[in-house]
Amino acid sequence: MTFGSIFLLSLGLAMDATAVSAARGLAVSTVQPGHVVRVALFFGGFQALMPLLGWLLGAQVGPFVAAWDHWIAFVLLGGIGGKMLWEARGGDDDTDERAADPFATKTMFVLAVATSIDAFAVGITLPMLGAGLALALGTIGVTTAVLSALGLFAGRRFGALLGKRLEIVGGVVLVGLGVKILVEHLSST
Repeated sequence: MTFGSIFLLSLGLAMDATAVSAARGLAVSTVQPGHVVRVALFFGGFQALMPLLGWLLGAQVGPFVAAWDHWIAFVLLGGIGGKMLWEARGGDDDTDERAADPFATKTMFVLAVATSIDAFAVGITLPMLGAGLALALGTIGVTTAVLSALGLFAGRRFGALLGKRLEIVGGVVLVGLGVKILVEHLSST
């Protein structure tokens, strides 16, 4: 898996966290440096940790499913991207927006886990695709941290308009990457 593919994957995975960060930005009158640090550490950290956990599971079962790896990647990435697209079309059900402190540790923990579940699933496919562990985890974590921090400012500046659009872009990127992996593998055989 090339750096370009890993970076595109990172962008797709970061969109949920970026959208949630934008929503956090809506909940405050001013973005403080502490807000930026919390958002970057929680979202970037969990987006790097969850693929590692998935990677460890994928490394154990990878050799058994090597013949099907392209289909597994296609189904997982397509499913995750499709889920993001489906959720983006629905109404805003976020009740966290009314929380007293939108950056409370418990709130940030729950949001970080919720937005990184898809990264766990992607982590399962990474060993089967030959992605380098350090490169993949670092790229996913840093990309998410940076985009989440930017999302926080964008949410404060531009309002609610960005949230669902970011999820749509993320979903399209993940589905597209799944299709790309499948097409490349099928065209090489």
